[in-house]
Amino acid sequence: MDQSTTVFGIKLEVIVIILLVLIVVLAVLLILTIRKMNFISRKYYVLMSGKKGKDLEKIIFTRFKEMDKVKKNARRVTAEHQKFKGHLDSCYNKIGLIKYDAFENLSGKLSFSLALLNKDNSGIVLNTLHSREGCYTYAKEIIRGESYITLSEEEKEAIKKAMTLDDEINALTDPENETFDID
Repeated sequence: MDQSTTVFGIKLEVIVIILLVLIVVLAVLLILTIRKMNFISRKYYVLMSGKKGKDLEKIIFTRFKEMDKVKKNARRVTAEHQKFKGHLDSCYNKIGLIKYDAFENLSGKLSFSLALLNKDNSGIVLNTLHSREGCYTYAKEIIRGESYITLSEEEKEAIKKAMTLDDEINALTDPENETFDID
């Protein structure tokens, strides 16, 4: 009878074979890892060796300092932009001009209605009437596109033109609008 030693119910010869296979697998993995480490070490050495390595480190630190300056400048520009944007919203940036003949016996369209509106469509409309006796100018306050004083047709048209012009500009500058072609 064969009396072989067993561990956990497995013959000792089988355990030795399994352990040898594991040692071979681990040895192969160790060799692959060492080769990869050597490859990375060579690359690192080439990158960091000599004058070029020191220059690279200096360049990296210089770039970090420059990025900090750019961030600081961007914060300053953003703050200034917000300040100016708030100011520009109250400025007149919509203009509508309608020229017409105020009287039948005059020609040349010397009379006009001029609408000056801000972002909220508030502002003034100036109406200048030119006659043979003189020139008369009237101003009416516009609040959100409306006036408490009755407006003439020319004044209404000038206000509408100012508000429409803003819509057209917004449509042209909208990045999602693809109705224009660039040649």
